[in-house]
Amino acid sequence: MNHSQYRRFGLAILAWGITLVIFFPIFWMVLTGFKTEAQAIADPTLFFTPTLDSYAAVQGRADYLKFAWNSVYVSFGSTLLALLIGIPAAYSMAFLPTKRTKGTLLWMLSTKMLPPVGVLVPIYLIFRDLGMLDTRIGLTLIYTLMNLPIVIWMLYTFFKDLPKDILEAGRMDGASTLQEVLYLLIPLTLPGIASTGLLSVILSWNEAFWSLNLTSSRAAPLTAYIASFSSPEGLFWAKLSAASTMAVAPILIFGWLTQKQMVRGLTFGAVK
Repeated sequence: MNHSQYRRFGLAILAWGITLVIFFPIFWMVLTGFKTEAQAIADPTLFFTPTLDSYAAVQGRADYLKFAWNSVYVSFGSTLLALLIGIPAAYSMAFLPTKRTKGTLLWMLSTKMLPPVGVLVPIYLIFRDLGMLDTRIGLTLIYTLMNLPIVIWMLYTFFKDLPKDILEAGRMDGASTLQEVLYLLIPLTLPGIASTGLLSVILSWNEAFWSLNLTSSRAAPLTAYIASFSSPEGLFWAKLSAASTMAVAPILIFGWLTQKQMVRGLTFGAVK
């Protein structure tokens, strides 16, 4: 083996090692869900007699499908709303920039550095007065606002990579701004838009802070479903693992099915 082969082999081993380190907690969580509470606490082994008791107890305690539907509603609803707002905003910043465009982009990104707890009280009071506490519409709105800076930033970078000559050719042919966006911009940057939407769905699905503080029962998503298995009596590890597995399984499958689109979108424009 020459030097380059050793290097590739070493990088492959390193990649597999990092993958195993990242994957192991998920594997252990799934495994623990098939144990009894006694085994989960006192028997950290890979070999045991699996049981579905924890899954049965989890489903018997709360309606999983209701929480799952809430997660689907707010994740995809907030993503669609963020894209509807983000595409025109990113278009204007990429192709009609002003002196304040860069400052506006930096300001939007800086809002992600603010701890959510810092604005919890005013947001809670506003939602209370508007009657939006424990509603799917309210949670969709807060998720949209949470992801909008990232959505606009990603779309802005994708749009900036698009040659302006293409849009100018459309204008010369008499295309309006709306036609420009619908028939030129969106089709040409569809991989980037798709990856932005996928990332927004994943971030919304996994968000826990706002769901725990702005919902209670009617609009609670799967993150609140998991938290409900932590009680004053202590943590029930097997049931908590079973609930967590049921909560993350849909988004893991979704991510696995869309990984090619995600990678394609994130590398969009990298090679011209």
